[in-house]
Amino acid sequence: MIVGVPKEIFPGERRVALVPAVVPALAKAGWEVLVEAGAGAAAFYPDAAYIEKGARIAASRAEVFAAADAVFQVLGHGANDKTGRADLPLLRPGQALIAFLRPLGSPETVREIAATGAVAFAVELMPRITRAQNMDALSSMSTVAGFKAVLLAASTLPRMFPMLTTAAGTIPPARVLVVGAGVAGLQAIATARRLGAVVSGYDVRPAVKEQVQSLGAKFVELPLETAGAEDAAGYARAQDEAFYRRQRELMARVVAESDVVITTAVVPGKKAPVLITAEMVRGMAPGSVIVDLVAERSGNCELTRPDETVVEHGVTIIGPVNLASTVPYHASQMYARNLTAFFLHLARSGTVELNLEDEITRETLLTRGGEVVHPRVREALGLKGG
Repeated sequence: MIVGVPKEIFPGERRVALVPAVVPALAKAGWEVLVEAGAGAAAFYPDAAYIEKGARIAASRAEVFAAADAVFQVLGHGANDKTGRADLPLLRPGQALIAFLRPLGSPETVREIAATGAVAFAVELMPRITRAQNMDALSSMSTVAGFKAVLLAASTLPRMFPMLTTAAGTIPPARVLVVGAGVAGLQAIATARRLGAVVSGYDVRPAVKEQVQSLGAKFVELPLETAGAEDAAGYARAQDEAFYRRQRELMARVVAESDVVITTAVVPGKKAPVLITAEMVRGMAPGSVIVDLVAERSGNCELTRPDETVVEHGVTIIGPVNLASTVPYHASQMYARNLTAFFLHLARSGTVELNLEDEITRETLLTRGGEVVHPRVREALGLKGG
């Protein structure tokens, strides 16, 4: 049985789905690994390193798809909205596909994958449960993005982050506000604190207050009704516009007092809520920086432009897309470990098993037998049943 690793084809993508270090674990479980030539080069994993660990190198992408019983990708069709469709003719009935597939953001692409007959699993739908923690690729990539967001902000801000006492006087620390205390937000808080900033964190979910404070940041509390702010899986629930309007009014002062604002607030399957208006940006000091980590989903800042850096009212607004790809070595390492743990869970007996009694399998499985089977995706497509 063969695991195939094609080169990523999303423009500018530098990650690779498997790194050499995980090849022996798959081999021990009876799986051969076939890697497209050059697949790991952009992440600094040369072909020779794969061969040394027991993998084979394929000369072409078509060879990988033709031979593989399971295909591992970082961005599959759907998540790769630029060139992902080119892989559809290469997929075949019964072949497993494991990748980021953006099923709730672009459900129509799931229908196209289903038509190939492939058995597709979306790693971003991994349930947030204890036994799936080592399989949670979304959290891994959010960790990388949260770290890199702070470095972007620090390199753009015309101030230094830490307080310094020098012969030329005392330099006060930068003030950083992180909006959204999920995995990316908490990593951003931790990184900003390590760089010496005074950090505040805000989240609509009161339950995360202790996590924010444990990292040495102040938790911003706003007088809002937040009883239903969190779903059973621990994600933020979408609120109505009246709630967001009141939230913006209360946040305006906190934003105006910040040198850096990093926004990470997103509701799965929904458009990102606008939390920072143009008027709020106008109230910030010249030279301030906003890094909007949900730029790809329209952004938390009204002035964000995806994959662009703009300056409005003297404030630099950065809208990075695919930020984890800018740290490809460790992002690939984390992703590979997540995928390997997930795959070995699915393929315990040497073949991919579809045990729908298992929550991990049930929640990540998108397609099989030519049909879209995930209930939430079926609902988004207007299909009956699940």
